[in-house]
Amino acid sequence: MHERIEGRGLEVSDDCGRSDTGATRYDNGDVAGATTDALQLFLNEIRRYPLLTKEEEVGFAKRIEQGDLEAKERMINSNLRLVVANAKKYQGQDLPLLDLIQEGIFGLIRASEKFDWRKGYKFSTYATFWIRQAIQRGLANRSRTIRIPVHIGQRERKIARAERDLSTKLGRDPTEDEISAAAEVPVEQIREVRDAARTITSLDRPVGEEGDTSLGDLLESGGEGPEEEVEVSLREEALRIAVDSLPEREREVVRLRYGINGDEPTPLRETGRRLGLSPERVRQVEAEALRRLAVTREVEALREAA
Repeated sequence: MHERIEGRGLEVSDDCGRSDTGATRYDNGDVAGATTDALQLFLNEIRRYPLLTKEEEVGFAKRIEQGDLEAKERMINSNLRLVVANAKKYQGQDLPLLDLIQEGIFGLIRASEKFDWRKGYKFSTYATFWIRQAIQRGLANRSRTIRIPVHIGQRERKIARAERDLSTKLGRDPTEDEISAAAEVPVEQIREVRDAARTITSLDRPVGEEGDTSLGDLLESGGEGPEEEVEVSLREEALRIAVDSLPEREREVVRLRYGINGDEPTPLRETGRRLGLSPERVRQVEAEALRRLAVTREVEALREAA
């Protein structure tokens, strides 16, 4: 399938479940500004792949763990509608829909590689977080990164190399005329490159003694890595599902006691004060809530958050 899609202008790369979107209809009104033919081909192709049952997901996941590429391909193809559904939510930002889908596919591929069927999550739930994260990172990179055109970057490297060699040879900073002669680049272009360097710091800017390493190669993203971010998102989703299943009073107690809404966990007495309950009654309601949840796997995540 990848080859047919790439032939129409949508690149699918391996570099980097079941969905409720199976009945979604797609029409050209959704794809303004995109390459309609390539996108329509993609949408037509993905309809050919049926959604997977949870049992099928587990079966394919086990095969993927054994290195079965056909199973990986099937898992990806059967969830491409999930990518489209998520990509459409980000339309109107810095990337056209086709590019959003491409970023989402990277996330889906990664999800198929990292999915652990033993944890009991549906693949679509797990993959959704990877897809959204990949799309969001693609948008962030587009908005924060200025890419210097290839020919400008090559010229800059040539000038930098000449300047470095001359400095070593002469024991001083070379003049623009000397650099121009050594690099075979007009003085005007040297000045243009230097002016640009004062106003733009590109991740493509060469660094290092040989000028063959870019600034972007040296930068590591801060914060949690993708796997940690996805695990946190899954835990939060599990907590939300678990708590939403409780009766109202129990739900309020658990949200306060465990800081489900992103707040700090509330002490027993403060919880009672807010809800007009005694500390002992709060303890009883909390215990009843956990008892109700004991039959579900979400309670394990809830206790981890305590």
